[in-house]
Amino acid sequence: MAEPHRERVGGLWEELGRLQIEFLRSAGLRETDALLDVGCGSLRGGVHFVRFLQAGRYYGIDKDAELIRAGLEIELPRAGLADRVDADHLIVTDSFDASRFGVAFDIAWAQSVFTHLPAPDIRRCLEQTARCVRAGGRFFATFFECGEDAGVAVTHEPGGITTRHDRDPYHYRFRDLAALCAGLPWRAAYVGEWAHPRAQRMARFDRE
Repeated sequence: MAEPHRERVGGLWEELGRLQIEFLRSAGLRETDALLDVGCGSLRGGVHFVRFLQAGRYYGIDKDAELIRAGLEIELPRAGLADRVDADHLIVTDSFDASRFGVAFDIAWAQSVFTHLPAPDIRRCLEQTARCVRAGGRFFATFFECGEDAGVAVTHEPGGITTRHDRDPYHYRFRDLAALCAGLPWRAAYVGEWAHPRAQRMARFDRE
């Protein structure tokens, strides 16, 4: 039987966990990088990041304290990684305030976060993340992509998830995400397909 903390982050535990680390490694993630996992949940990707990175280089934020607790108390010990992440490297916040860590991050990562956020909250995420990603660093974020008419509901295959512009799960045109960077030290770039099993696309934000 699937465990609740795994299902609450969308299931596909092994497949999406491996996909995240494979993508970031192909994008140049180094063992020495400081990584911020935005919306880390119960560490579906986090377990893989922690195993790859040097001890102490992984940090995560999420609004759900129960999921973070499950990651710390269940997933990390199960993977033999309990001694590689201090509890204060995972914080509960609903405002994306990762500057509390006092770390200049090399990479920030948000898998299945923008897909659940309206545009003002994505803007807040970009603002807050810009405060703690170093110049030259990068922020990768997945999103559901729509056509030119954002007002039309879209069913994405594979996965069969239907998205809309005005309620969760949300979809966006890439140019809408790029526009949310106005006045911020981000330069948006379209990555697109990355083999996501539910057809989410990838955007990259380069810190100026």
